[in-house]
Amino acid sequence: MSRFLSLPVLFFFLLVEWYGLQAVRTAIQPDTSGGRRLTAVVYVVVTLLVWGLGIWAISTRRTAQPHYKVYFLGLLLGLIAAKLVIALPLLLEDVVRGGRFVARQFSGSSAGGEPISRSAFLSRAALLLGAVPLVALVWGIVRGGTDYQVKRRVLRFPNLPASFDGFKILQISDLHTGSFTSKEPLQRAVKIINDQQADLIFMTGDLVNNVATEVEEHIETLAGIRSKRPIYSILGNHDYGDYVQWESLEAKRANLERLMQNHAKIGWELLMDENRVVEHNGEKIAILGVQNWGTKFVQHGNLAKAHAGSGDAPFKILLTHDPTHWDAQVHEYQDIDLTLSGHTHGAQFGVNLPHLKWSPVQYVYKQWAGLYKRGKQHLYVNVGLGFLGYPGRVGFLPEITVLELRRA
Repeated sequence: MSRFLSLPVLFFFLLVEWYGLQAVRTAIQPDTSGGRRLTAVVYVVVTLLVWGLGIWAISTRRTAQPHYKVYFLGLLLGLIAAKLVIALPLLLEDVVRGGRFVARQFSGSSAGGEPISRSAFLSRAALLLGAVPLVALVWGIVRGGTDYQVKRRVLRFPNLPASFDGFKILQISDLHTGSFTSKEPLQRAVKIINDQQADLIFMTGDLVNNVATEVEEHIETLAGIRSKRPIYSILGNHDYGDYVQWESLEAKRANLERLMQNHAKIGWELLMDENRVVEHNGEKIAILGVQNWGTKFVQHGNLAKAHAGSGDAPFKILLTHDPTHWDAQVHEYQDIDLTLSGHTHGAQFGVNLPHLKWSPVQYVYKQWAGLYKRGKQHLYVNVGLGFLGYPGRVGFLPEITVLELRRA
């Protein structure tokens, strides 16, 4: 099946690259056959170089990951996006050209056998359009990946204890500390977090990309997050080391143990299918935290275990990394009022306007960014503080979520 699927994909990308070459040659219009050959050679060499570096970065992702690999991936993604935009108008032009050619054949025109030349204007316009996603993705690398945004929402619940009315909870997720090349961005993020003066702080998984050591140069920075109460954290799918080739199962287990210890060194209380009670003025709410559980990735979490013992708390918050958990299991526990997830990153690319939200990740995940409601239950999906693969963000910028709880 994988071989069958790879053939159409290969053909698709070859077609896109062919249209890219046609756009360049038509826009430049070399006067000689030598000029046309040189244009083709330069285009093919640059294309093969970019594809080769990108494929190398992808194929070696399970080994040691120098930071520059992600820039090869970013360059490949940028050129693919640009050439997809370029190919569309040229494909439509070919449909028109083909129709005109067929019409000439049936009309008996003396020019019926002559080829209909490609429009230089359209090719140049296509190249300009293709520059838009390329420039956007480059901007996402230079600026977007660390342009931290504070997202604020007010949530109302009829069963929220009166003492917690106005309580501010702050969520961060998907730090992917292995992607950072310096300490400065996270130091800036920590300052923004502290400025919010939240009552409760949660981190909902994916502290690292692959291995526990990635976070260790950032432990001092993250330990600077200040909270009036314990900071609770959970694991995400990347925290288990599943995307690394380990020498042995024992080495993989040791990595996870080291990661758990790093949570403690930062000062976070890692919830492994557990719950905690938070009291305020004699009233209480419950915090439930599960290991990663999702319909598309690893399923380590045990919601029943985390939920056990929290029954007398009138209000419950669940921390679960993957939002697919909400539809799959959380609906069975109607006393879970608010679920906090991450995982999707908003694909790190899309259109994010007040009345228009689009990202390719929405074709994979039903709940992928922001607030969702089902009956009395709420789900908030944080698009993440860090980045992975593509070393930047466009549209869905790194997020610090502040949710103010209010009695309905």
